[in-house]
Amino acid sequence: METQNTALLVMDVQQATVAMLGNSDAYLALLSNTVTKARAKNIPVIYVVVGFRSGYPEVSPSSKNFSMIKNNPALKFDTEAAMKVHDSVAPVKGEVTVIKKRVSAFTGSDLEVILRSMGIKHIVLTGIATSGVVLSTLREAADKDYAITVLSDCCADRDEEVHRVLTTKVFPRQADVVASTDWGN
Repeated sequence: METQNTALLVMDVQQATVAMLGNSDAYLALLSNTVTKARAKNIPVIYVVVGFRSGYPEVSPSSKNFSMIKNNPALKFDTEAAMKVHDSVAPVKGEVTVIKKRVSAFTGSDLEVILRSMGIKHIVLTGIATSGVVLSTLREAADKDYAITVLSDCCADRDEEVHRVLTTKVFPRQADVVASTDWGN
């Protein structure tokens, strides 16, 4: 595992997104082990969460994705509690949490400024959902010339087939795709 100029991104692993997975225990255990491994190797762990101001002023009525969230009182992404990373993989003191306003971790956030300031050239992607934040971030990161690794088992999607197609057929065109247990060996 190359550790110099590398950061691990833990994206959209909030209570509400974890709850969408159903049985999330195995996923969270793998992700927790991966975060621990990164910290042990002094690889920065950067958290990315989706969040909005109260009342969702950032959400356009033409945004199919986010209008659904805005209009569903059961889905709260406009409170500090909703933007909190799941306790099982929560940031420790000194780790950065980026708040994004769109699907990609880059769009509507200061992620790129943070990566540049840290000298990061290689990002390792994890998160929920494979077809959402992981796909969008991978595409944008590739356009920005980052080296990219996707930890396939530390990404999750409600649709297993979509996850499989993305991690085996689509992502390998722009990233190295490996299991978390193989990363860093």
